Amino acid sequence: MSRLAPILQGFFTDRLVRQRQASPHTVAAYRDSLRLLVVYAANATGKQPVDLDVTDLDAALIVAFLTHLEAERGNSVSTRNARLAAVRSLFGYAALHALDDAAVIQRVLAIPPKRGDRAVVDYLSAAETGALLAAPDRGTWLGRRDHALLTLAVQTGLRVSELTGLRVHDLHLGPGAHVCCYGKGRKNRITPLTRPTVTVLRSWLSELAGQPDAVVFPTRRHEPLSRDAVERLVAKHAAACSSLTGRKVTPHTLRHSCAMALLHAGVDTTVIALWLGHEQTDTTMIYLHADLTLKE
Repeated sequence: MSRLAPILQGFFTDRLVRQRQASPHTVAAYRDSLRLLVVYAANATGKQPVDLDVTDLDAALIVAFLTHLEAERGNSVSTRNARLAAVRSLFGYAALHALDDAAVIQRVLAIPPKRGDRAVVDYLSAAETGALLAAPDRGTWLGRRDHALLTLAVQTGLRVSELTGLRVHDLHLGPGAHVCCYGKGRKNRITPLTRPTVTVLRSWLSELAGQPDAVVFPTRRHEPLSRDAVERLVAKHAAACSSLTGRKVTPHTLRHSCAMALLHAGVDTTVIALWLGHEQTDTTMIYLHADLTLKE
């Protein structure tokens, strides 16, 4: 067995899980990226994956792999850079365990991310948001659940993983109403709730009648919704709105819509960054560039 195999194993079990306490989503993303790299390297070198060594994954092969992702797999620049970030993280760990290959590792770590065009933020106007919230059929259990979920998503800007992970005890609907969530980067965040959102959530929780640790937005089997299920329900209700015909509306669109609504209300970008759980305020600046009215 080569030195690459134990380094890969240690990277996931020691670096990601034990040291960084990475979320399952992060571990899965790194796993998929490195699996693609190992398969590509095995084909390029003619070796079995188990026989690959660190020196087989030199800078030339990594660059060729990144080109393969864009040219043959159709990956976007952002996806390509995310794959590179996973590779660089692995090699940063390998630098501590394969000292004889330091020169190869340093050349790989020196590969820069590719610059790409910054996508324009897509968000819903107040009228479009109102149409989306009115789309679910509140005469049904699923419609009332979807309405409550969409209302909370639009007002708080929670990520999909934060929405699906909410428990009843995370909602505080009394004085100083707010929602607590355990978000990206393993950070706890508290977001205020408006009166209309509190009214919708109170009605939904009274119908749900769940225990404090029950999921706020469950399936019919009282299990948490999956990411795909949330994306499907958002797309389904958006398709029912004539004003959104031809638009691709995703859960992240609702997050952008929340940010733009706060910005239009005069909320400072530093507060919006805290509201959305951004690591850096620079991330929030994309919203300033998205709206022509604000620029004018």
